[in-house]
Amino acid sequence: MRTTITIDHDVAVEIERVMAKRKIRFKQLINDALRLGLRQLLSGSTRPKQKYRTPSSSLGRCFLPSLDNVAEILATAEGEDYK
Repeated sequence: MRTTITIDHDVAVEIERVMAKRKIRFKQLINDALRLGLRQLLSGSTRPKQKYRTPSSSLGRCFLPSLDNVAEILATAEGEDYK
């Protein structure tokens, strides 16, 4: 089948890069990419779903006596001797 399509610039750059890396022609690359993409679409899954976990890290102890007293925190941050 012959057809005409408009390819976005960013996709064209990727196509040229893959063609050079694999040393294949445009037609072969497009057919391979379409086969892979269609197979993936028909299977219904795009990626294996894994639960994302946010890594934790210790930030040390809190340097303020109480985070409940906003006035005291602001005074400390502004360098006032407040107590």
